[in-house]
Parts: sequence; C-alpha cells; structure tokens
Amino acid sequence: MIEIPSDLHPSLVPLAFLLGTWQGAGVADFPGDEACNFGQEATFSHDGRDFLEYHSRSWRLDAEGKRLDPLESEHGYWRIKERQIEAVMIRDQGVAEVWYGELAEGKPQIDLATDAVARTGASPAYTGGKRLYGYVNSDLMWVGEKATPEVPLRPYMSAHLKRAVDPREFVADIKDLPDDGIAFFR
Repeated sequence: MIEIPSDLHPSLVPLAFLLGTWQGAGVADFPGDEACNFGQEATFSHDGRDFLEYHSRSWRLDAEGKRLDPLESEHGYWRIKERQIEAVMIRDQGVAEVWYGELAEGKPQIDLATDAVARTGASPAYTGGKRLYGYVNSDLMWVGEKATPEVPLRPYMSAHLKRAVDPREFVADIKDLPDDGIAFFR
C-alpha cells in the first residue's frame, strides 16, 4: 500500500511510492570492474518542499551475503512536473549528473537518462547513463546503465529493494500488550 503523507508537496504525489528507506541486494558488472553482488540502502524523503531528497549507499557482499567494502554512494534531489522528472545527483566518485525522464502513464515506473555529466579529474571515465525504477509488488526494483568513452551504454547495476521497517512504527502497539507478552499468542 502506498501512503501519501499529509505534508507532501502536491506536485510530488505521483512519486509517493518512492518515499521511505529501501534495503536489498543486487548485482554489479561492467567491463574493467570486478563483478560482484552488493547490498544497498536507498532513502527518498521530503520536507514539504517541491522535491524529494535521495540518498543511496551500496557495499560489496561476499558469497555468504556479508558486508565487505563500500561500493558507491550518491545523493540527489528529484522533482516532477506533469510526469516529467528532473534529478540532480552527486556521486562519491567525483561525478555530478543532471537526469531527465518520465513517470510512465498509469503505473509507478520511472525512466531517466543523463542530460549533463561533470567529472573531477580523479573520477573514473563516464559519459552518461540511463536508469529504470519500478514499484513492483510493493518492492522497488531498478536497473542502471552506463557508458564510458571505451564502452557503449550497457547495464551495469541492478537491485531488488524492500521497504525497511522502522521499529519506532510499532512502539505504540507494544503498550497494549499484556505485561508477560504471552497472552498475545493464546
């Protein structure tokens, strides 16, 4: 179920399905980089203004799914006007991007493509990308494509994320349980 916060800016209602913290895992594979499984946490939040704030961090996973070293992180802001989306994102690798795209008609799916890319001298080669986000069976799924001067646009990361549960949401219910907690299971 998608909840729409009462203080959400009206223009952001079509993006309400993104709100919250999402956690999950995915795969990364791009020529020149070691292929790996990764864990990810992504958060879309708002403060009542006409944009969503976005933050994502990911890390490599070993064969047993244990966290290893950081993979990448990014921070950005998303806006929408009549299904047209614009986003600005900064990545830890020294890349700043402007993305434009569209919310699909009648379904929670977003297609984005880079319009502008700026890189620091220390950043890896990168010329642009595309992303597809979809809200499928209450989960957030995404696939990212990237291009470099040597490699044409191709998929490089994808993940399946589930909405994280905040224990604070359940605190109010705990006070109604009997002291021993056992009666709940009878």
